[in-house]
Amino acid sequence: MTQERLWQDLDPLWTDPRTLSALLCGSAAAIILLKWLGQRQIQQKMEEARRMRDLALERMEKAVCRFKKENPGAQTAHILSLPMVELVEKLKEGSLSPESVLYSYMGKGHVSSGGMVKFLGQVKEEDSVIVQVLKSQGAIPFVKTNIPQTMINYDCSNLIFGQTLNPLNHKKSPGGSSGGEGALIAGGGSILGIGSDVAGSIRLPSSFCGLCGLKPTADRISKLGVVSPIIGMKSVTGMLGPMARDVESLALCMKALLCKEMFRLDPTVPPIPFNEEVYSSSKPLRIGYYEGDGYFQPSPSMRRAVQQTRKLLQEAGHTLVPFAPPKIDYVVDELFTRGLFSDGTAHLVDCIKGDIVDPNLKSQFNTYRLPVLVKRILAIILKPIYPRIARDLNALCGVGSAKNLWNQHGAVAVYCTEFIAKWRKLGLDVILCPALGPAFNHGYAGKLFAATSYTNLYNVLNFPAGVVPVSTVTRADEEELKHYRGHYGDPWDKRLKEAVEGAVGLPVAVQCVALPWQEELCLRFMKEVETLTHGMRRNV
Repeated sequence: MTQERLWQDLDPLWTDPRTLSALLCGSAAAIILLKWLGQRQIQQKMEEARRMRDLALERMEKAVCRFKKENPGAQTAHILSLPMVELVEKLKEGSLSPESVLYSYMGKGHVSSGGMVKFLGQVKEEDSVIVQVLKSQGAIPFVKTNIPQTMINYDCSNLIFGQTLNPLNHKKSPGGSSGGEGALIAGGGSILGIGSDVAGSIRLPSSFCGLCGLKPTADRISKLGVVSPIIGMKSVTGMLGPMARDVESLALCMKALLCKEMFRLDPTVPPIPFNEEVYSSSKPLRIGYYEGDGYFQPSPSMRRAVQQTRKLLQEAGHTLVPFAPPKIDYVVDELFTRGLFSDGTAHLVDCIKGDIVDPNLKSQFNTYRLPVLVKRILAIILKPIYPRIARDLNALCGVGSAKNLWNQHGAVAVYCTEFIAKWRKLGLDVILCPALGPAFNHGYAGKLFAATSYTNLYNVLNFPAGVVPVSTVTRADEEELKHYRGHYGDPWDKRLKEAVEGAVGLPVAVQCVALPWQEELCLRFMKEVETLTHGMRRNV
């Protein structure tokens, strides 16, 4: 029986006191009723949130219609076609008015819900620092976009606002957790957005939607005032960063953010302004590269994208050096998964209490809420058959004590030192590697959280990393996918193959990485990749 049908059947209880009284006579019935009342309250809160969203969109539509009626000569289509840098120049010189630009993009004080009922109704009194800074620089934030429930998922679905679709193919996910932002920008509804990233949540929707996205070093941009369902987690570094249709727009956003106003509003952010000299340099780079990390085999289109990008970079005069991330299994299982869920997933499970679990999160959540002892027993049973899945289950048990948490933090520092030593030994400037993609079919992200190995590595290391679309999936890629087996031949490999099927014509991105605090160098490398691969991006 659906929840809606259950509520319809139980609604008469409100108007029939005798039935209600009879039910309350039995303790089991009372428990059922209390549970129903709780779910009814949740449903009412979700309905109110949807009503407020619909009302806001209706007001925006009326405002757009009024503006178009009062300004019949407004060049809406022309405005929407302009790259961000050109748009900014036209606004500065006065050939376009701010109103005309705003209303062109609107032909589209919300709550930051995290896709969860518990945050509904908690309207913040003040903008976050990043929004305050953008406003002071002349930006006009005009819409909030959808995210997955809890934000620890790279699909984009919750029971309040529903499933966001990939604008390039509605059968595909836009990625997540910043999936609504990716879908809006890729669909032409915005020119710039800000996402958050703790495992790839800026880079994955950018990859799935054919956008450019940058995850900076932690604390390069202020996170003050930003709502998050998970607080206190320090083992893996989350960050805010820009998403746009081209690298120049990302650079423009970083220039605007790295200003005295941000440094004043948040003294914990290092006062390092944007280094234009590094970004504008044309000096040949020494680039490390790898086509696979040994944990998840990249899809055929992703491997080809890295190979072709490497070849173009070499032909342009850059030096390409093979690089292999050390101990990747250890990083994904022991440093990322055990670090992200160092409390044994207890906080995340508590967050869901008083909420209804979204179907796209159920596979993940059902694993998370297993008792630690059950996870350990399952890990022992599965180890001989599916060692990768067994290691993941064991890592989800967390660290167990404060002493072990300190050891966990120490292990991350040791690995970072080892990684940088290998980087320095090879004399690298930057690294080229896969992201995750192409876009997944709906329903698979929640079953393949560990497939973020290519992106979550750089959250563990706290390195700046960005993605750039470089190609599109070909029929040859799709044909080769039929022979995909993966590294382990386990259910995860089978799911990844199913997840990326049917993607001909969709974008494929590569990942560009630099050392901490070198966002300008990362962006410069991304710009080089974007320029060289222009001819490969037929449909992006």
